[in-house]
Amino acid sequence: MGTAAGGGKAVPRYVQIAEDIVQQIRAGVLKPGDLVPSESELVERYGVAGGTIRKAMVEVRASGLVETRHGKGSLVKARPPVRHRSSDRFRRSHRKEGRAAYLAESAQSGAEAKVSVLFIGPMGASEEIAERLGVQAGEQVLARRRLYFRNGTPVETASSYLPWDVVKDIPELFAENPGGGGIYARLEEHGHVFEEFVETLTARPASKAEASELALSPGAPVVHLLRNAVTEDGRVVEVCDTLMAADQFIFEYRIPARD
Repeated sequence: MGTAAGGGKAVPRYVQIAEDIVQQIRAGVLKPGDLVPSESELVERYGVAGGTIRKAMVEVRASGLVETRHGKGSLVKARPPVRHRSSDRFRRSHRKEGRAAYLAESAQSGAEAKVSVLFIGPMGASEEIAERLGVQAGEQVLARRRLYFRNGTPVETASSYLPWDVVKDIPELFAENPGGGGIYARLEEHGHVFEEFVETLTARPASKAEASELALSPGAPVVHLLRNAVTEDGRVVEVCDTLMAADQFIFEYRIPARD
C-alpha cells in the first residue's frame, strides 16, 4: 500500500487520503451539501496524525469539490448538471444577446461559468477534421482550444477547427475573447449564416490525461461530442471536438414526429 506500480516512489499518505475522500464525493457516498467528516473523525478513521489530515484536506479543497464554511467545516459543493437543449442552445437570439451557448446554458442552470483559453493558432488538419471541413489532410486551419469551468471545477474541453480561408479576414477569431456571442456570432457577422448544427456523441471512459485535465477519477465516464457547424450554402465552417464529464451534463433532444 502506498507504492506506485512498477516500484516507483511511494505515494504520500495524505495524497492517498485526499484521493479516497474525492472518490467518495464522486461516487455519491458524500453527497452535495454533506459535511466532510471532521479532522478528529478522519484521524480516527485513517489512523494518522492531525497534520496529515490537514494536508489531505488542502488537496481535497484544491479539487474544487468542497467549500469551507466558517464555523461549519468543509461541505460538498452542489453541482447541478448543465442541460444541453438541442432545440435551444444555438439559437441566433442567444448570439444577438451576446451569449455563447455554454455561458447561456450555465446561467440557466444557476451555475457560475468560466472559460480558459489554452491555445489559439494555426494547425495542420487531421484526417477526420479535414474530411469534415472539406479540406486536404494537413492543410492549415485555425485551432481554438478551451477549458470550461463550472463553479470552479473543470467540466469540459473544446477544440474548434475553422478553415483558414474563412478566418483569415476575421481578426476577432484570433483573440482570446472573440466578443459577445462567441465565434458563431463573428462568423455570421461576416456572412457565414448558419443553417444547422450536426452533432455526434460517444460515451467512453476517460483516458488518464483526460481524467487529469477534467479532475475526474481514472476511467470516469466522459461524453465525446463532435459538431459540424453548417452554413446556409452547405459549407462546414467549424468543427468542434468536445469532451465532457458525463456526470455534469444532461442532453435533451427535441425530435419532430412529422414527415
